Amino acid sequence: TIGGEIQFDSCYYGNPLVNVMCVGLAKTDDIITASASGVGNAVMVAGAKTGRDGILGASFASGELNENSEEKRPAVQVGDPFTEKLLIEATLEVIKAKLLVGVQDMGAAGLTSSACEMAARADTGIEMDLLKVPRREEGITPYEMMLSESQERMLLVPKPGCEEAVTAIYERWGLDCNIVGTVTDDGMLRLYEGPQVVAEVPAWSLSTQGAPKYVTECEKPAYLDELNNYDMNAVPLPSDFNACLLKLLASPGIASKEWVYRQYDHMIQNNTVLVPGSADAAVLRVKDTQKGIAFSIDGNGRLCYLDPYTGAAAAVAEAARNVACTGAKPVAVTDGLNYGNPEKPDVYWQFARGVDGIADACRELETPVIGGNVSFYNETNGQPIYPSPIIGMLGLINDISKRCDMAFKVEDHSVILLGETREELGGSEYLKVCAQTVAGRVPELDLKKEKQLISLILELIDRSLIVSAHDLSEGGLAVAAAECCIAGGKGATLRLPATDSNSNLIRPDALLFGESQSRILISAPAESSTAIVELAGHYGISATKLGTVGGMNLQITIEPAKQGKYACSCCCDQNSTEEPSPCVDVPVREMEQRWKNSIA
Repeated sequence: TIGGEIQFDSCYYGNPLVNVMCVGLAKTDDIITASASGVGNAVMVAGAKTGRDGILGASFASGELNENSEEKRPAVQVGDPFTEKLLIEATLEVIKAKLLVGVQDMGAAGLTSSACEMAARADTGIEMDLLKVPRREEGITPYEMMLSESQERMLLVPKPGCEEAVTAIYERWGLDCNIVGTVTDDGMLRLYEGPQVVAEVPAWSLSTQGAPKYVTECEKPAYLDELNNYDMNAVPLPSDFNACLLKLLASPGIASKEWVYRQYDHMIQNNTVLVPGSADAAVLRVKDTQKGIAFSIDGNGRLCYLDPYTGAAAAVAEAARNVACTGAKPVAVTDGLNYGNPEKPDVYWQFARGVDGIADACRELETPVIGGNVSFYNETNGQPIYPSPIIGMLGLINDISKRCDMAFKVEDHSVILLGETREELGGSEYLKVCAQTVAGRVPELDLKKEKQLISLILELIDRSLIVSAHDLSEGGLAVAAAECCIAGGKGATLRLPATDSNSNLIRPDALLFGESQSRILISAPAESSTAIVELAGHYGISATKLGTVGGMNLQITIEPAKQGKYACSCCCDQNSTEEPSPCVDVPVREMEQRWKNSIA
């Protein structure tokens, strides 16, 4: 477990979501497809025996939950990680030995989906005798056999004459492996129970090729206009920004997720070179090379609730920004699209807008979507979850010796903000945690600017001009600075401009905790500052020196506004000519304790 993302909200109480991104490394010569080609080739089932668990699991997931759902709940399939590991190792061995034509795991709808999809990809058919499929119990009907979602099973098509070699490898790993059928040329999935045909359908009809296409009615949700037009003047300025910062650091959405990722070793095989919590993304070495791969998972259902398009695009942008902050170039995306009932016009509108947002962001950032999953009907008693697209981003580092983490490391290093801060509090963690409000317009996202920022940070890291980088997301600048201090065990003294690039005065809570997009906080030797500012200008990105690393407190002061008044009235006397006192002044140790001990 090398990283992840957790979002907490009451809308998930009835429908908790778990999205998992699994990434493997393969040599291009060893890649094998999930297709059943070669008429006359055997079809084999390998792995665990088939039982009645998980029957109708996929269809159960395609409906809203209510008080009657418990009666319809299928027997939940229980995974066996040890058997799964045996299956993975055995399958890798038969692939490496060049014994297979195609292979596919059995997931939703079990044998039905795997057989139909493999045949449809090759424009072939499959015949199977279900009596030859290894089973855990007697009396399983053909219907149950085909829809069982028992775990740890693979459907294989071996090369002609390789059946015994394939079986021997799986049996050596303590797994069943049986010939259950053959590949045919008629495009049919034909099922036998002994000599009797029990089912016969065109294979393509139950594959993705034959799936019906639905375009339902779209309707913008009624709640959006009211929430988007929320008057931020109704949110009072806090009297204690130290308390706000500590409260945010302890909030589940921001607090350390160490309790989660420490459940399993993140150093297995000793390839992890940037561990969870040390950087914006985890980085693993590619053995026998100087290269590394970086991973980040991101998503913010609250932003998508307020603006499905921008929220989904922002998930892509943040994931790309995260891997870029380690020195990795974003190269590809997988997504998990979690929504309510798409038969409802407002939910389908959220889904359609979310897909558009992801597509536009991926096109601009040149990160193709190479896989993914869609989960609909996440509703309980008619109440849907927030629209929750999850983005998994893969990045590539050509030289892992240049990898970058988030920690403030060296006294007197300059702290510089890349990107612009605007008065944008809509959908923020601050608004939710400190004002108990989910409303407003979400921060604007300029995808072209985001692309330029990513190019800038990659060049800064490649040229070794900076020593740390951390993107600004939940909790804004103050939380990002606190996390950099915690990671490095050092404080920082920062001074924020009170206005935006157009000299408009910004609320102090927006300066500290606003979540304007496309921003990165970096630290660098003072002598690098000029080169950093010049390079940022070349990319059209603002670079503002905020202060220096040092001390054992995080101190943040807001500059007096140009009109002679301090922006931060709660920290300073508006009519005073004295230097303003810090809005934030908190010991690093205290921030760390709040941040680390919230989830346990």
